[in-house]
Order: sequence, then C-alpha cells, then structure tokens
Amino acid sequence: METTLRGVGVSHGVAIGEVRHMGTAVLEPPAKQIPTEDAEREQGRARKAVEAVAADLMARGNLAGGEAQAVLEAQAMMAQDPELMADVERRIAVGSTAERGVYDAFASYRALLANAGEYLAGRVADLDDVRNRIVARLLGVPMPGVPDSDEPYVLIARDLAPADTALLDPTLVLGFVTEEGGPTSHSAILARALGVPAVVALPGAGELAEGTLVAVDGSTGEIFVNPSAEKKAEMEAAAAARKAALGASTGPGATSDGHKVPLLANVGGPADVPAAVAAGAEGVGLFRTEFLFLDDSKNAPSEEKQVEAYRTVLEAFPEGRVVVRVLDAGADKPLDFLTPADEPNPALGVRGLRSLLDHPDVLRTQLTALAKASEGLPVYLEVMAPMVADRADAKAFADACREAGLRAKFGAMVEIPSAALRARSILQEVEFLSLGTNDLAQYTFAADRQVGAVSRLQDPWQPALLDLVALSAEAAKAEGKSCGVCGEAASDPLLACVLTGLGVTSLSMGAASIPYVRATLAKYTLAQCERAAAAARACDSAEEARTAAQAVLSGE
Repeated sequence: METTLRGVGVSHGVAIGEVRHMGTAVLEPPAKQIPTEDAEREQGRARKAVEAVAADLMARGNLAGGEAQAVLEAQAMMAQDPELMADVERRIAVGSTAERGVYDAFASYRALLANAGEYLAGRVADLDDVRNRIVARLLGVPMPGVPDSDEPYVLIARDLAPADTALLDPTLVLGFVTEEGGPTSHSAILARALGVPAVVALPGAGELAEGTLVAVDGSTGEIFVNPSAEKKAEMEAAAAARKAALGASTGPGATSDGHKVPLLANVGGPADVPAAVAAGAEGVGLFRTEFLFLDDSKNAPSEEKQVEAYRTVLEAFPEGRVVVRVLDAGADKPLDFLTPADEPNPALGVRGLRSLLDHPDVLRTQLTALAKASEGLPVYLEVMAPMVADRADAKAFADACREAGLRAKFGAMVEIPSAALRARSILQEVEFLSLGTNDLAQYTFAADRQVGAVSRLQDPWQPALLDLVALSAEAAKAEGKSCGVCGEAASDPLLACVLTGLGVTSLSMGAASIPYVRATLAKYTLAQCERAAAAARACDSAEEARTAAQAVLSGE
C-alpha cells in the first residue's frame, strides 16, 4: 500500500528506485589489554592508520574539488590533530590496543565537541566518520560507506558523511534520504552541487526495508513508499515537464515583465568555475576564499598563491560581477594561526571579520592579493566581509580595503540580526549588502544548522527571517545600493520569487540550482512576487509561509 512520508527537500528533482542502506558504522572494538612490550608496535599501527585515512580524505577531496574539497580537507585535519593523536598513544601506552585507543580517544574528543556549543556540536558527525574509518582500517573490515550495487538505487542513511556525499556516483545513486541533517548541512549543500535529489531530516527513514520501492521528491520533501503506477507516472511526467522548462529558459535572470534579477554562482575556488559557466551564471555572488587557507592550518597561503587562485576565477567572468568574501575562519573552520584555541563558544566568539581585524597582516595580504589579481581585467570586483555586526565593523573593513589600494566595491555580509536591524547605518560605510541566510537563521533562532532536531528553525521560509531580509533590502533601496542573497535560500525557486518580492537585487546559489531558479522567476511578474512575499510574511510558520506564497503564485 502506498504511504507518504515527509522530510525536508534540499535538492531538486525526482528519484524513483529501490532502497539501499548505508554501510553500518564500525562496531566498538573489544577492550582487551596488551603487554607493555607491544605498546610501541600498536602505536605505530595507529599512526599509520591515521595517516592512511587522512591521505584518503585528501585524495577524495582532490577528486571532488570545490566545496567538497574544503570539507574533506577539514576532516583530514581532524584525523591528524596532534592532541588527539597524543591521547591515542597515551591510551595505548597503558594497555589499549590501537583500535581501542583510537575509539576511546575519539569518544573523549567527541564529548568535548558536543559540549562546546551547538555550532561545534554539529561537527560530531564528521568526527564519527573519521573515527569509523580509522577503526575499520585497524580491524581490517570494510570501510563504512556507500553500498556496492550494479543497479541504480535510492540511498538511505542516518546521515551522510562529507567523504561519502562528495563522491556519490549520480548514475548509481538516484537520490538520497537521511534521518538527520538540515537544509544547510554539508550533505544538503553537496547534494545540490551534485544535482542529486535529496531529502533530509526524515524521522524513521532507517526503518525502510532494503529493496523497498520509493519515489523521492527533492523539491517538496515527500517520500512515497511503494508508490502506485499512477503516482510514478505522475512524478515522472512532472519531472519531464520541469526538465523541458529548464531547457527552454536561458539568458539573464528576470521576471516575466522584465525586472532583472542577476543569477550568480556560489563557488569555493577555480574547480567550481566550469559548472557555474555551464549553468549560465552571470557572475559569482559568493567566492568562498577559505578553501585556500584550509590546506595548511598553521600558515596562511602566500600572496602569490592567492593571486593565482583569485585571478583564475576572475578571468572566467569577463564583464561579469564577482563578489569575493574575505577569509571566514573560526567556529567550525579553525585555523591555528588565526583563531583562539580555548574559546568556550567559538560560534559566538572571535570568528569571521573579528579574527581578521585581530590579525591585520592576514587581511592586508588577502586584500593586496585581490588587488593584484584584478589588475587589467574587465571584471566588476566586489569584496565583502563576513560576520559584520555594526557600523564600526563595516568602517574597519572599508578602511582596510582602501589602505590595501583595492579598486573594488566594499560590502558587508548580513549574518547577524544586528546587521539587518541596523542595515542603513552599515550602508553609510559600504556599498552593498549580501545576506548569508544560513548563518542569519542560525543566529536568529539559536538553531545550529547541522542539528536535524532543530531543522524547522533553519527553514529559510521562517517569517522572522523573511522580515530581516525585508529590512535589509528596504535599507539598501533607501540608500540607493544593492542587497543580494548568497545563502542557500536563493537556491529554492519558489523562495527566490519571494526574495525578489522582498526587494533583493540579486540571487547567488550553487550552479546546479541556477536553471531551476531562472525558469521559475520567468513565469511570474514582479507584482506577483511582491504579493507572494507579503503573503509569506503575514504567516506565523515556515510551512504556512510556503503554502501562502505558492497559493498567490498559482493564482488560487
């Protein structure tokens, strides 16, 4: 009998296939004692396993490229953490086997992360994956991960580790469903980059029996278990119609009555550029530069290395707009040379622009590199700071840009509610705003973006979040300046119409989402988008806001 389950749709498309479950996590190794004379040999085994897993994660990152590379390199750094390795060796010295020493040391570190504030608690899943890979190697058992299959399937998992998501084969993995995660989790972001339909935060997903036929709608978040022939035909027809609409929609982003809404791409580096160009991106709305800095957590990359990477991206968009975010470090992206190691709650501490202002040499080098990279290029360069809280932050950043001789527009990201509330004040110092809806939601609702239990508060349709977007857009309009959205909210075609109606002047997203957003925007007038935005803001929940906007746009 057909039944319907509902999670959170995070990556567009329809997938129909049989269920296959993620490989189970490594079992807890036995707690047996070893003779003292074996300790050195066991410590050597542990070190080799750690290095092998770190190398494997780095290799996966190099293959995947882009955002996935930065995520996997961060995991490799976790594996090689010197304090963690010292704890492993200490446990082996007092009688643990290599695998038990790793298991217990990671358990201790896991507890520290879980209690270090919600932002770092969200890294626990990544840490568990690293532990499982090391223990599996030591035990000589298959690595936990994506199942082997000759036939295409729908993957079901409690959560997906970045190392698995980054290298999913879209010809075999038709789509995936997870019990945990949220709309801005690593799994969701990487799924959109791959173009794989995905649903997250679906309680009980793990109870679906192996081989069960399911139909997954990555747009609505619906899962149809044992779908009828009629339901399958209906979903396939809808998917075909959507694909045809995508093919027919080309050119710059605009509403049906010609109101221009530039559609830009979020990129993590040169590896993401080809997909952005292929999708018809009109430029880059968010160039995450931290990928360059994650290669070596102890030292900042040289000015020369930065110039080379920046110029590659800038050259890809002649006459286009490229918005570069300066280094956003701290919280879940700590760098030894930049971020404090002993903060009780790093998400609320010295991160983003705060770190850079504490280390002006790092900021100066990056701004100088951007200035050199843009020399002689016909590109519209804009540079923005992350985690701007007030006018003083904005002024400090703009002053630093001018001192570095940077010929570009200077902007501020709106990720903290105070920045939205005082947007007009901030715009006295900078020339544009860019809304990072992922962090703005996190700080508005005190809801970690990696915790599935609070995913409803991370929903970008939350009316309170829409209110903050409207405040920022209204402030920019009053000052005659621009206000874009570069958070994951922009990748939702329906929400893109609402954001346009709120007064947002550009939308930036993963390249795979651009055709969907372009096609949807082209169906409606600006007035329709404005009415949909007003209807959404008048609601009291994300679900009601989505339904109200849909009703307006569908003419109901």
